[in-house]
Amino acid sequence: MDATELPDSLAEIRDDFLDLEVKERLQLLLEFSNELPELPERYRDHPDLFERVEECQSPIFIVVEVDADSAVHLFATAPAEAPTTRGFASILVQGIEGLSASQVLELADDYPSMLGLTAAVSPLRIRGMTAMLARIKRQVRERAA
Repeated sequence: MDATELPDSLAEIRDDFLDLEVKERLQLLLEFSNELPELPERYRDHPDLFERVEECQSPIFIVVEVDADSAVHLFATAPAEAPTTRGFASILVQGIEGLSASQVLELADDYPSMLGLTAAVSPLRIRGMTAMLARIKRQVRERAA
């Protein structure tokens, strides 16, 4: 899958970012950080089920489910004091929700760079989101096997 073949949900997010000026992209990232879905009850008291994304500057934890129909469900937690990391997590949670395992595995590894944020946030932050995506793909491979 190349950049032009993104699933609709992720292509729409990418296009929303690219339609904005750099400063406005940061505002959209902040909006995404405020929209990170709450964890379902089954995960709220079980931090042991999450994997920490060590490459991120702020503590971000993820867990992936692949259901019987091969649909992927991503859950993440990140502190409100880390809006960039939280925003990246929210983008992936919302963009990946319900995609098939094969769609997730075919995502371009550089999707985070496609958002046009490289001029607005540090390369370290972009690498953190890229690492998040890599861990998501690894969990999908493990759970879909």
